[in-house]
Amino acid sequence: MSVEAVEKNISIDVASWIERNTPSSFPELRKNALQAFKKVGLPVGKAEEFKFTPITRELGKNFDFSLTNNTGTINPVQFQLSGMDATVLVFVNGIFSKEYSSPLPAGKELTILPLEEAAATKPDMVLKHLGKYADIKNDGLTAWNTAAWNSGVFIHVEKDTVVEKPVLIYHVNDSENNQVISVVRNLVVVEENSELTVLEKFDSVGSSNHFTNIVTEGSVAENGELNVYSIQNNTGNEYQFNLKQIHQGDKSRVNTFTFTLGGKLIRNNLHLALDGEAIESHMYGLYLLTNSTLADNHTVVDHKKPNSFSNELYKGIIDGSAKGVFNGKIFVRPQAQKTNAFQANRNVLLTDKASINTKPQLEIWADDVKCSHGCTSGQLDDEALFYLQSRGIKKETARAMMLYAFAAELLENVKHPVIKDYLDNLISERLHKNF
Repeated sequence: MSVEAVEKNISIDVASWIERNTPSSFPELRKNALQAFKKVGLPVGKAEEFKFTPITRELGKNFDFSLTNNTGTINPVQFQLSGMDATVLVFVNGIFSKEYSSPLPAGKELTILPLEEAAATKPDMVLKHLGKYADIKNDGLTAWNTAAWNSGVFIHVEKDTVVEKPVLIYHVNDSENNQVISVVRNLVVVEENSELTVLEKFDSVGSSNHFTNIVTEGSVAENGELNVYSIQNNTGNEYQFNLKQIHQGDKSRVNTFTFTLGGKLIRNNLHLALDGEAIESHMYGLYLLTNSTLADNHTVVDHKKPNSFSNELYKGIIDGSAKGVFNGKIFVRPQAQKTNAFQANRNVLLTDKASINTKPQLEIWADDVKCSHGCTSGQLDDEALFYLQSRGIKKETARAMMLYAFAAELLENVKHPVIKDYLDNLISERLHKNF
């Protein structure tokens, strides 16, 4: 049997899993998503978007889709950040834990609810956005999520509201006893003249395999601002598909930060639709990869209207036999004159077995624009390393210092002091310990 035939059979197994695990809410949306999944399936063969990331094959080898999901019994408090005033939501194996979460605000200016509860109590508000941005017709993993999500968070910020406290979302996988497959859906709506910061943090325990399929749809209205931090710090056999699809209106601002610090196979899709004028978008990413980790970052910035600005910087430090993938696309539509769009991907390879496949792309249909893209990959500067050693610094320390200097450029853009300090310490510790 060919590899492609095997992978198609995996899609059939997943379709059966979806049918057994689909909740009853939003039946039409879920039915359409299941039909889309059966038509598109998981990526097979040499699908261009997954050319270097054989996620279907890995799921087929490492997961049994006939098993009942493991709910998990871990106390997630050990993973929580200290010293941070935030509204906390905790998900264990993809299920919302009221026990470990903060009391959730449900006032006029700010509403935070488990998505399944929002679906029951505020269906009109949820339906206005749910499923409107994430594409189920061409992406089987997104269709899977749309059909089968059974937990997640709904955040709605009313207009003219600045939310001072970040929303901190912990996703903890407990695979001590068995495999975990979790499907989580988030919806974030920021109305006019409002601001919100969201931090999602992924951690795990256990040696069994765990797969998280998580999709976040976001809408940022005129003059709104959304800051999203994602810290992927899983240990063990974590497989993850993470899509963020954010729609921006006039004069809106979006800042995203993706830190991939652990896991087995991580696929991050980040899509921004700049559907207005005077928009500003910043996308930052850092991946520190060791052992046999594979991290794949696919980004899309779609400039639909004139006079907007986007800036993207992703950096990678790759050790052992780890693999990095970066594919960044910038679209500038014919009507999007006066667009400024910049993209860069820079990588340091620490061994002969480490690898990076990088493909920055520009597709421009307008003529009055300023756009650039580029990528680099290389090794540490031996002369600089020797210089530090000549000043009495041990080789391992000098190496970690140089790697930290390479990574620290991204931290300069983190504005929240507690998040910045946490990331600074975490990255520094990781570079000194594992690289």
